[in-house]
Amino acid sequence: MKMAKLVGERFRERPSDCVIDSHALMVRGGYMKAVGSGIYTQTPPLRRIIRKIEEIIREEMEAIGGQEVLLPVVMPESLWQESGRAASVGSELLRFRDRHGSPHLLGMTHEEAAVQLVREYGSSYLRYPFMVYQIQTKFRDEARPRGGLIRVREFTMKDAYSFHLSPEDLADYYGQCYRAYERIFARVGLPQVIAIAADSGMMGGNVSHEFMLPTPVGEDTLALCPECGYKANMEAAENVVEPFAPVGEGSSGSGKLALVHTPGMHTIHEVCGFLGLREEQSCKAVVYRTEADGRLVILFIRGDLEVNETKLTNLLGGDVRPAVLEADGRLFAGFIGPVGLAEPGEGAAVLFDRSLQGAAGLCCGGNKPDHHYTGLDMERDCSGAEYHDLAKIKEGGICPACGKHTITLSRGIEVGNIFQLGDKYTRAMGMQAADQSGGLSYPLMGCYGIGIGRLAASVCEIHRDEHGPIWPISIAPWQVQLCCVRADDAAARACADELYRELQRLGIEVIYDDRTVSAGVMFSDADLLGVPVRVIVSPRNLQTGCCEIVARDKSVSMKIPVEEAAQAADDLVRRLLAELVWSE
Repeated sequence: MKMAKLVGERFRERPSDCVIDSHALMVRGGYMKAVGSGIYTQTPPLRRIIRKIEEIIREEMEAIGGQEVLLPVVMPESLWQESGRAASVGSELLRFRDRHGSPHLLGMTHEEAAVQLVREYGSSYLRYPFMVYQIQTKFRDEARPRGGLIRVREFTMKDAYSFHLSPEDLADYYGQCYRAYERIFARVGLPQVIAIAADSGMMGGNVSHEFMLPTPVGEDTLALCPECGYKANMEAAENVVEPFAPVGEGSSGSGKLALVHTPGMHTIHEVCGFLGLREEQSCKAVVYRTEADGRLVILFIRGDLEVNETKLTNLLGGDVRPAVLEADGRLFAGFIGPVGLAEPGEGAAVLFDRSLQGAAGLCCGGNKPDHHYTGLDMERDCSGAEYHDLAKIKEGGICPACGKHTITLSRGIEVGNIFQLGDKYTRAMGMQAADQSGGLSYPLMGCYGIGIGRLAASVCEIHRDEHGPIWPISIAPWQVQLCCVRADDAAARACADELYRELQRLGIEVIYDDRTVSAGVMFSDADLLGVPVRVIVSPRNLQTGCCEIVARDKSVSMKIPVEEAAQAADDLVRRLLAELVWSE
């Protein structure tokens, strides 16, 4: 490949709309071009990276018995009506009607299509277990695309679906996929990816893991315990609280419930400051409405904690949004409490976080403007309350595994996920398998996904310097970049041309820069392409009969006789491939 013919523009300046470094470098390096919000065209360098990632994934999927298929991007909505997700999934699912008026949708995940594919094939126990996978374009109408390929609307994903006749067989295969994912991430240059317990979300199922790349630019929050190794997404992490022990004057559990005038005090911080209490000595109300039917949901939680909306959504079985309370209603924002709460309306839900269980000596809203109660005793004053885990885990919180105050929170990018779906989809869509005695059962499914564009961007986020990406040799767009400095010099041009031919004869992937540009421009563009090995031919080096060979990560810099340069570059490529760390 000649650099002069490479499609895509490279830029010196950082684009103003690029928040994270990998996005900025991939735009500056001409890897992609924005078409719309969260929609990008990929240019040849990125396509080559993506293709290599895909081949690594294919190798690992087929090593555990996967068979590649291609499921449709467009599906009739009736397929999702069979599973029930046509009604339960919200605006992120893009729906449309064809010319005949038939409702269709763009797939953002393909459980339904996978079941429809093998519903008849999987009718006999003789064909189990089996797994199909695809690498396919998907569309999710993401509300807030950001970070280039980190969060997009149109994306390429590897998703796999396995089918089993027993929980033991599903668990065994789930473990095989788990280990295959560890190999995939190590092979692409991210051995630091960790697997954490996760929330299954719209996918369903009881067991799931997300594979997270720890990085400050990640959108997910990870709850980690350095003492015992516990790892979970904050969305799924259990919030453990110690039995409540009232502290301070007026906080005894035997205190009387008293209505106190609190003029203009709406927030927990204001109220507790006014009453001389700590925030954990308060009960606050957070009010939502369900997306499906607008029902009111009033959630009471300890004042120092935040609501985990994923847990709330899972409990309710549907999405929620913060409620806006009418000024002339029966609920008074900032003054809502569980004692004397007026009937909030038909179908409304009143929920209690378990941080309040057994608590006493609390303050809470008085259900009257400018008034709060003190001396709230949950067992005495809210005797019929049922408690649920609906709070976010906190920094320094109690580890659900070892019970120590050791939880640390950090950020991460989700680069893959795996789920044990059970029979959620096969049962809903009527897929059954006959056993040896002729009995019928619903097969159990596993689901395994990797966002390929996001994975490429994540590698760039970790493997880079201020000048550009430093691609691992396994997925680099080319293995060697040949730079002919002063291509207008006849001797330098002749030497570089011959080296180009020799590198190609050795089977090396090489991009050749023979443009008549300054050395600064040439090397700046080379840094943006991030090719692991660089061979430099220049009139100055030729004066001593040498070429210069350097590694993009600056770990290697050497002068090599011209006649040995191609072989030396090949040896360095082979060494870098051999040094790539991944587990067998």
